[in-house]
Amino acid sequence: MAQKRQISESLQLGIVLALAGGFMDAYSYVCRGHVFANAQTGNILLFGISMSEGYPQIAARYAMPVIAFAFGIAIAATIRHYLRIASLLHWRQISVTIEIVFLCSVAFMPQSWNLLANSVTSLACGIQVQSFRKINGNGMATTMCIGNLRTATQALCDYWHTKDKAHAEKAGLFYGIIVCFAAGAIIGNKCVEIFAEKAIIGSAAFLAAGFFIMFIDREQKIKDKGEL
Repeated sequence: MAQKRQISESLQLGIVLALAGGFMDAYSYVCRGHVFANAQTGNILLFGISMSEGYPQIAARYAMPVIAFAFGIAIAATIRHYLRIASLLHWRQISVTIEIVFLCSVAFMPQSWNLLANSVTSLACGIQVQSFRKINGNGMATTMCIGNLRTATQALCDYWHTKDKAHAEKAGLFYGIIVCFAAGAIIGNKCVEIFAEKAIIGSAAFLAAGFFIMFIDREQKIKDKGEL
């Protein structure tokens, strides 16, 4: 029996989402005061350090994105609950549209609004991490790398011991997404050098590409059903 593939699980979509994820993290860190958009572990660490050193105002700079990230997860979960039966758009396309709107709004926030800008960016990241959790049937994140690195290395070790090509393919998939995330960070940093605060629109452009890829994936899914 063929494995069901959701329209949000294609490799092409995973690539553009990973590019967007790396872009967002580079943007928030380089352009918005060294705060992470995706890496909430880093923000929580910096929050703890700032609190221990007696700088609660600086600590808030790291705490608010963490809270916003959690709200983003809640927003995506709510969208899925109420809009998953929408016929024209998949609920994940609605999530991506909201994410794009949020990121474009960040482009027009001045440096004096960095706390809000980082919070809104993290909110968008939370929506993405909740909405897109698989690629080719594999549980995977497109906004962070630590879990992907663990899975990729485990798969590589499994291949070393078993010589099963499926493990090698899985390792290649996960390492490839990590490379795409890094590429997104490189592109994001270069765009910040040129466009400053407006650079985040580049991440929104990657997400827009993902929005249209989901239409292609949906058409392919319908075609595959017709052939069964």
